[in-house]
Amino acid sequence: MDGRFTFPIIALVTGVAVASLVPGLSQSVRRAVGLGPNAVQLPANAASNRDSRKPEADRADEKPAIVRLTPDQITGARVELAAVEGGTLTRRITVPGTIVPNADRIARVAVKLSGTVAELRKRLGDPVAKDEIVAILESREVADAKSEYLAARLTSELQQDLFERDKTLWDKGISNEQQFLRSRNLAAQTRMRLDIARQKLFALGLDQKEIAALPNEPEASLRRQEVRSPIAGRIAERKVDLGTAVGRDNLETELFVVMELDRVWVELTVNPVDLIAIKEGQGVSITTRGTTAKADGKVVFISPLLDKDTRSARVVAEIANSDGVWRPGSFVTAAIAVEEQSVQLAIPISAIQTIGGEQVVFVRTSEGFEKRPVVLARGDGRYAEVVSGLRAGETVAVVNSFALKAEFLKTEAED
Repeated sequence: MDGRFTFPIIALVTGVAVASLVPGLSQSVRRAVGLGPNAVQLPANAASNRDSRKPEADRADEKPAIVRLTPDQITGARVELAAVEGGTLTRRITVPGTIVPNADRIARVAVKLSGTVAELRKRLGDPVAKDEIVAILESREVADAKSEYLAARLTSELQQDLFERDKTLWDKGISNEQQFLRSRNLAAQTRMRLDIARQKLFALGLDQKEIAALPNEPEASLRRQEVRSPIAGRIAERKVDLGTAVGRDNLETELFVVMELDRVWVELTVNPVDLIAIKEGQGVSITTRGTTAKADGKVVFISPLLDKDTRSARVVAEIANSDGVWRPGSFVTAAIAVEEQSVQLAIPISAIQTIGGEQVVFVRTSEGFEKRPVVLARGDGRYAEVVSGLRAGETVAVVNSFALKAEFLKTEAED
């Protein structure tokens, strides 16, 4: 080989060897031998990218992670299941509120006459049926009105009999016309007095059934008047005691307040900015701090006026309260559904667990539960849209799925 080419090759090889043994060489020397920063190198994450692609390529060959549980173990862990299906994501506005009685279901049991309380048949908190007797009054006023009615009734009946007799005689030509007309006039007057006496009893609170029964009542009972509840409910307030004088002349007229609390109102305080999105008929969910109580209802009223002090709007929702959980005066939180959007697949937030930085759900299988990674999109705090990882009709754990996560991590640690 020509000596002109042999020397550069020997020099290059010698330089590489020296540079690798002497790290303190200058960068210019290292560049000269091809070891400086400008040398072509693989990206730092190239190897890791190749490694990460390998599991993805082989993922189809991996066995699913199974949490093996018997039906009895599932029941014991209180795991509840639900099918994966389409759903609705809802945007909600959260506002504070207060439980109040339904104003349409409050009745004040009052008297329309003067007297004294002789009996109280209901105590505070007692249930009461519609038209049930809640108190008995003794009243001279009602005794006079009943007596007047009975007298007018008797007079009217007698005068009607006389009129019928005179009419028969006049028809046969036995009686003269003057006698017939006078008898007819008296019968009409007595009927009018009877109607006036009956209307007076109506004004004092008696109904048609009570008035019809008066002729058969003993005389001693004429001064007694029954007081009935106009609605079914519970006694919420009692305003009088035995012997209390009631009626006119600035005396108490209310005996009881009856409330029907099977349905109650929720008065909400809403910012005017949010008011534009709220409409009557929209759904609302009610919760309260410190309990698991929850109720769903609807917005029934939106006030057209703003509070002059707080500049907030009054919105009223109605909820069912058959079990009596929601007591008037309680503070609650309301979530008003103002926008809804349908999605193809949705699961409850409670079904989602995070393992190793990955969101997973537990799918029910014949062997137990399969840990299944999922890709999620939008959510509304209760449900999340599923983009991939699940199919419609599959069954997943939606309650106490954390117990399955703990069992999976325990099994993984043992392996």
